[in-house]
This record gives sequence, C-alpha cells and structure tokens, in this order.
Amino acid sequence: MQYAWFFYFCTMSTKGAIGVFDSGYGGLTVLKEIAAKLPQYDYLYLGDNARAPYGPRSFDTVYNYTKECVQWFFDKGCPLVILACNTASAKALRSIQQKDLEQMAPGKRVLGVIRPTSEKIGELTKTKQVGILGTKGTVQSGSYLIEIEKFSPEVKVYQEACPMWVPLIENNEYSNEGADFFIKKHLNNILAHSNEIDTLLLACTHYPLLKEKIEQFLPKHITLLSQGDIVATSLADYLNRHPEIEENCTKNATVQFFTTDSADDFNEKAAIFYGQSVNASHVDI
Repeated sequence: MQYAWFFYFCTMSTKGAIGVFDSGYGGLTVLKEIAAKLPQYDYLYLGDNARAPYGPRSFDTVYNYTKECVQWFFDKGCPLVILACNTASAKALRSIQQKDLEQMAPGKRVLGVIRPTSEKIGELTKTKQVGILGTKGTVQSGSYLIEIEKFSPEVKVYQEACPMWVPLIENNEYSNEGADFFIKKHLNNILAHSNEIDTLLLACTHYPLLKEKIEQFLPKHITLLSQGDIVATSLADYLNRHPEIEENCTKNATVQFFTTDSADDFNEKAAIFYGQSVNASHVDI
C-alpha cells in the first residue's frame, strides 16, 4: 500500500508540457490553434508518421499504436495528452481512458477531439441536420453518431468517408485542379442525403487545408466547421475546471516537435500545416 500511494503521489506531482498527438501532420492544425489561444503553456507534438495513416487500420492496431505514443508522452512527463487525431480519438481514446490510464499513469489525463466538436455542432445547426466528412476509420467507428446523440439527440447526422483527401494533402496536390474531382464527389455524396443539411464538419485534422477549396463548391447557406478553434476553446475550459491538471502543466511558452519518421521530411511538410517552419527530432516508439 505504501508503494502504491508513493507511486500515485509521484505521478500526480509530475509537471511537464501538454502533449499533442497525431498519426501524422494534421494535428498540427489543432496545435496551432491551441498554442495561439493558450500560448503560456509548453507543448510537445508527436507525429507517428512512420506508421501513418491510421485511417484504414483496424481498431486493435490503432489502439495499440496510440497507447504506445501516449506512454511516450507520459514518459516525457506530460500530465495531459490531446489526441489531435479523429481516428485515434474514435478507435483508441475510450479504451485508454477506461482500461489503461489508471495503470499507465494515475492522475494524468488523455482527451480527444470528437467530444468537444460533438458538443458544439448541435448549437450551430439551425435545421438540425449536419454532415460529417472524415476518414474511413472515423466514419466506420460511428463515434460522431454516438457523441452527437448524447448532446443533441434531435440532430440528424449524415457521414461521408473521403479516403483520397489525406493523400492529396500530404502530397501537396490539394490546391490543384486534380483535387477538385474528389472534393466535389464527396460533397455531392453527402449533400445528396438531404437538402436540409446546413452544417458540415471537417472531421479530420488534415482537412482545414482544404477549407477554402471546399467552400468554393458549397452552397452559401452551409457552414463549414474545422476543429482547431473548437478544441482550443474546450481545452481552455477544461484546464479552468481541473486545476489539479492545470497546475502540473509547465508554462515557458515552448513548443517541441517529434516524429517517428524522418525529421527532415517532417519539417518540410509540417510547415504547410503549422503555418511556420518547425525543427523536429526523430524518436523511436
């Protein structure tokens, strides 16, 4: 009992940066908004680029990969980890929170991007009909259907998987005319479900890079949402409500970047998502 108490106390007392995780680059769009809203904190970003993309992978694989990366953050002293990845949030977050966290790091927390977005979207739709644009993994998980039902049961949710959007973005082809076909295809698919849809959610953290192009093909009455600002606002509220976590987050206004793949490749592509140059280090998970 003494050892268990000592372990719990030490884990609770660990101070460190806020961890932000994604399978690749998309989480940088969330980190950008978080760091802009809460610049006083320290942040560690990890992209599991060597094993990306997570979208087509099985639930078990995504869970195991995500758990390994969360453990890496905890080993670095992070008291809080944000899964800035819809696939990881959909396929791994609940299991980590319910099955693993107490053994991995009592007193530390792991949060995702689906819940805060699901809380907000019901407030923004007037027709109570919304569309979710995401990866195959996120759509197949049904996580948005479940979460939106909890907060806004009156809202009808339609989903569309957009498997080509991430490759287009990561290969820097998203602004070319060739991307238009795949963008219009999936917009037409989801809008064909109902002419009452008035809100579309970009349920992948890569997709904000497509926002301007998507809006070119959308009817003017439809609102297009990305997740970064919503997640940043939710995190600020969470830290305000949980001082036991907030006081363990260090505040030196630093941001460090890590990748499981080539740091040079990461630096080249990350600037597209983060809006400025980065200097990442390679890590093995």
